[in-house]
Amino acid sequence: MRYLELCTLSDSQIADLLELMKELNPDIPVTAEMQRRAVGAPGTRIFIAEDDAKRIVGCATLCVYESPTGRKASVEDVVVLSSCRGQGIGRTLLQRIIDFAGGKLSPIDLRLTSSPARVEANALYQALGFEQRETNVYKMSL
Repeated sequence: MRYLELCTLSDSQIADLLELMKELNPDIPVTAEMQRRAVGAPGTRIFIAEDDAKRIVGCATLCVYESPTGRKASVEDVVVLSSCRGQGIGRTLLQRIIDFAGGKLSPIDLRLTSSPARVEANALYQALGFEQRETNVYKMSL
């Protein structure tokens, strides 16, 4: 397994990411253009895991932004291909984000949200040191 930050996108990488996003949430209509914008966005860093065939089998995204109360970072779209789960890929991707943020962005708080139904993912986040917060998360689709 090879872990790296995705800085450019080939057609095959776009196809791999689209497949991963379906596993994350099949109800979200994700497009190739959305993938291109994410890779090129300032403050967005996409970390991937590639298998020996150079197929993307996992990814996690770090989104960093400035607000009036300071710099913040959000971990987004953590997903591993179902056929590759249980190999520590998600843990390694998150550790790379933690190491990057701690080394290059410190001091900073990393934040993430996860559905309570994702039991294994929530256990992983807590095992890595993320603390559950009592808060409400709101969404408005425009």
